[in-house]
Amino acid sequence: MANQFDPRAAARGFAGPVAQTATFDAGLRRYMLSVYNYMASGVLLTGIVALFFAQTGAVNALFNEVGRPSLLGWIAMLAPLGIVLAMSAGVNRMSEASLKALFWGYAAIMGVSLSTIFLRYTGASIAATFFATAASFGALSLYGYTTKRDLSGIGKFLLMGLVGLIVASLINAFFPSAGVSLAISMVGVLLFAALTVYDTQKIKAMYDYVGGTDFAGKSVVMGALTLYLDFINLFLFLLRFMGGNRN
Repeated sequence: MANQFDPRAAARGFAGPVAQTATFDAGLRRYMLSVYNYMASGVLLTGIVALFFAQTGAVNALFNEVGRPSLLGWIAMLAPLGIVLAMSAGVNRMSEASLKALFWGYAAIMGVSLSTIFLRYTGASIAATFFATAASFGALSLYGYTTKRDLSGIGKFLLMGLVGLIVASLINAFFPSAGVSLAISMVGVLLFAALTVYDTQKIKAMYDYVGGTDFAGKSVVMGALTLYLDFINLFLFLLRFMGGNRN
């Protein structure tokens, strides 16, 4: 007959939730590590393609004789938006392999598009801005991962800020203003810094729903895409402040 006061029985009963918690934590770490690996690989691919186009002079193929975008230039500008929309709309019906292929394609095309920054800014200032962005992104994402504070309530405000930023940028493109450009850059840095924290926590929370399911792989790719976009936009807005003009 079992002894209800046997400490070994109590230990066995206690080991259940502890083991489950340990398994969950290990799974979460693998999940987040995969997200960061894909995100970092995408940034690396973008940088390699951008540097290749800049160093070989292929970046000039993005413009025609009068300095306006060529066919390749329009593709480089518009294709990334189409890929993001396709991934977001088709994540449920696409295979994991298809999502990964689109992610790599997106990162490569973004490299083509971003190669134009080498025409405006010095290589040293681009490198300095990249490392500053990497350090800032790492600290912000770490905070988003470790904080116990629920950030879900700020999601709507960040979305409204993002829409406002896009609208303001479009208006400023047609009616340029140095003061408005400076304000947009400042807001852009703050907004994507906040989005990095918010998105990291959101991706972490997603593991509660997809951990151990067939959708986990897809969620990793979409999470990597989200953080990739945060990183690239944070980099571009910081570059407006830190970038050394070639002229």
